[in-house]
Amino acid sequence: MRFTLALLSMMIVVGTAHAGDVIQPGSPFPTWELTDHTGAKISSSALAGKTYLLWFYPKAMTPGCTAEGDALRDQFAAFQARGVEILGVSFDTPEDNANFVRQQGFPFRLLSDTDRTLAAAAGAASDPHQPVARRISYLVGPNGKVVKVYPQVTPGTHAQEVLSDLTAATSVSTPTKR
Repeated sequence: MRFTLALLSMMIVVGTAHAGDVIQPGSPFPTWELTDHTGAKISSSALAGKTYLLWFYPKAMTPGCTAEGDALRDQFAAFQARGVEILGVSFDTPEDNANFVRQQGFPFRLLSDTDRTLAAAAGAASDPHQPVARRISYLVGPNGKVVKVYPQVTPGTHAQEVLSDLTAATSVSTPTKR
């Protein structure tokens, strides 16, 4: 079955983006609170001061989403070493996401945006009736602003793309000693 691409799952979102708009680097990412695959609430305010990758995926346990999640799982230690938390978001229920985590052995949380509020605010959905999230990711800095947006994600190589960007940013911000 062919799925339309969209983005993110959440319960509370505050932001200035219009549905379907991609948030640009340097802009504040919308505030949000969602339920993860264990039933626990997580929010942007709880992540204040941390860098996180929020990756929207269309549907749990589908080939592209599994490839993307597996690549992020396989590079999880590299993300941790750079202080980056990984969070997946879809319109799936917490129960469906829990099965996805269990089946794939994901060490990161998957969030449910069943009402599509965050997805609409972040450009992962054009309206609240969109069936699946658009595949898009945001790297959000410790100040809550978008560091990088990935509007065109290739599932199998996305993790390495983000890690390369993190490495490049670190080498630019870390002066060499003479």
